Amino acid sequence: MRSNITPGQTSDHPGFDLVMDDNLPEPCVLLADRGYDSDNVRKTMETRNVVPVIPMRKSRKLRMAVDRTFYRLRNLVERCFNRLKNARRVATRYDKTAESFLGFINVTCIRLWLRYLST
Repeated sequence: MRSNITPGQTSDHPGFDLVMDDNLPEPCVLLADRGYDSDNVRKTMETRNVVPVIPMRKSRKLRMAVDRTFYRLRNLVERCFNRLKNARRVATRYDKTAESFLGFINVTCIRLWLRYLST
């Protein structure tokens, strides 16, 4: 897993570039929300033979279909973020530095992963 922190007032695109530039295994499908609906993201995914499952923004003129069966799986991602935010320290961001906050996010992810393995 890879995690990184971007400023709260920025869009999702810097986070997309950080994750996709890494040497992670190639995904088959990209599940994303409307924040990632841009021509650049779609072209990047299509050149890598990845199916983008991204709902369109309301302002998009060229309409594209979304596979709803794949998009329903995004619920798993949202539930993961919900479990991360159950750690009060993550939800309220007590840490002053970004490094210590990111470290605690990683510790929380490891705790959730170990809990998943024990079931």
